[in-house]
Amino acid sequence: MSGSNRYRFFILISIVFISGYSQGMLLPLLSILLEEAGVSSSMNGLNASALYIGILFASPFIEKPVRKFGYKPAISVGLLLVAISVILIPIWQAFWFWFILRVIVGIGDNLLHFATQLWITTTTSKEKRGRNIAIYGSAFGLGFAAGPLSTILVQISLYLPFVIASGIALITWFMLIKISNEFPDPLTSGSDRVLSKYSHVLKIGWVALLPSFGYGFLEASLHGNFPVYALRAGLDVKAVSILLPAFVVGSLLFQMPLGIWSDKFGRKNVLLISMLIGWVCFSGAIFTTSVTTLFILFFLAGMMVGSLFSLSITYLADLLPNSLLPTGNILAGIFFGIGSILGPYLGGLFIDWFTEGSIFFAISGMLLLLFVATAIHRSPEESPNYSTSS
Repeated sequence: MSGSNRYRFFILISIVFISGYSQGMLLPLLSILLEEAGVSSSMNGLNASALYIGILFASPFIEKPVRKFGYKPAISVGLLLVAISVILIPIWQAFWFWFILRVIVGIGDNLLHFATQLWITTTTSKEKRGRNIAIYGSAFGLGFAAGPLSTILVQISLYLPFVIASGIALITWFMLIKISNEFPDPLTSGSDRVLSKYSHVLKIGWVALLPSFGYGFLEASLHGNFPVYALRAGLDVKAVSILLPAFVVGSLLFQMPLGIWSDKFGRKNVLLISMLIGWVCFSGAIFTTSVTTLFILFFLAGMMVGSLFSLSITYLADLLPNSLLPTGNILAGIFFGIGSILGPYLGGLFIDWFTEGSIFFAISGMLLLLFVATAIHRSPEESPNYSTSS
């Protein structure tokens, strides 16, 4: 890898870290602030889902601008959307103002992820692609783990965590200027094949899209609803800032091992074991409010189900022909967005309806449904041939 390529890779990984940091910070911090303002848990969950509404809204529209203008402009716009929206959040503490800003952050994050992921995969040799994507995922995870720690900074100043997140994004935006723009490979199919491609991906790979939905549901409900649940259960903000990173750290430690085991023992088998152990962990969390016990359960759950999204992408690659992989990745993002919207809202409803362990009923129930659906699925021996050419 040449010096310019190393610099580009470093900047792209830094951008992914910032995206993870902003998401990991906004979900618990705004949930705590809304809870302290007396907002109901269901409305709190709806506000938390706004970021993922932005992700879902942008998903069908981001491919064409990236192909027309290139990776660099898309990433630049995404960074600016995130930086400006984050710095505006503490200026006016109003429910719908925050909702709109979180939608914009979601749109910016989606632009960042789509462009950076494509740029890394298309400029990396096949022999190093797996390693670089693992670094990509780890960078987001590290940022997501660091984000909740910033909730403590509110004790110094309400503006401080938002200024730090926005400032880091702007610094990276300036560093991006030195990188030369590049474009994705041109399409070989007409727009009239779009619906056909989407339906074909759903027909072949629906089971591989379920973990993307599950991870979105899990991630958003944990970071959006758990702070509210924890405060009502008698835990303090410091406990929240410790427990949420425990899940992310567990997922970081086992991301590579799970990927290697899935290569050896099969994607479906590893997914089933991961979902089952995750279900056990979150079911156990229903019956305790001990910080130590929850820390252990969160860490173990992170080890098992914290890599659902990356396993979803690799499972899709097993099931789909190469011509459908870009469409599959877009659908994986859409499924992730749907899960991320439903997770906080349903989690908020469960907190309103139940008392002890309410949020964990929603999470464990979701994992059980995904486990059953994956277990009964029978994969075809090979993917049918499908061409995107006219």
